[in-house]
Amino acid sequence: MGRRLVPLTLDNLQDLPQRCRSCVFWELDPVSGEAAVKAGTPGLEKESWISAVLLDWGSCGRVVYVDDVPVGFVLYAPPAYVPRSMAFPTSPVSPDAVQLMTAFVMPGYQGQGLGRVMVQTVAKDLLRRGFKAIEAFGDARWQEPACLLPADHLLAVGFKTVRPHPSHPRLRLDLRSTLSWKEDVELALDRLLGAVQKEPALRPL
Repeated sequence: MGRRLVPLTLDNLQDLPQRCRSCVFWELDPVSGEAAVKAGTPGLEKESWISAVLLDWGSCGRVVYVDDVPVGFVLYAPPAYVPRSMAFPTSPVSPDAVQLMTAFVMPGYQGQGLGRVMVQTVAKDLLRRGFKAIEAFGDARWQEPACLLPADHLLAVGFKTVRPHPSHPRLRLDLRSTLSWKEDVELALDRLLGAVQKEPALRPL
């Protein structure tokens, strides 16, 4: 089974699930998001957001392929690019962190460690770019796939709660807290993604 994690671009945006390609929950503030849905333009808004973040900040997501079939994705960006991040009771995201916005693995491919691999891939990318942590708003009452990730899943892949809340705790993964974490990331990626070509170096921030 060949696994590849490829940077998200406008070229492979169509490989995301249909409902995610036109979802602007994170990309717009609540009022603008509702207006986009009413106007029938959330897909265009999503493309515009990805294009702007790619140009301004760089890679902001990964698409997961298993044997060339798209089976999942992860999306992340600094909180300044994520208007919805300010709408939570446990806001704001720490200034030294990048926000893990959302992620999804298709049914049939869940339970195979792909969620952990996605988090490790994001961690490696952000370590290389000089960031200290990843933070996310978890859903403590998660019942089905949605824009927020289940808090239990985040805790299972190494996040710690920094702002508790009965519904939407904010969780954090410190990338430089231990050298062993970085080594674990490298080892896991080397084992699971050894066949993946190295990405070109990102331009300096």
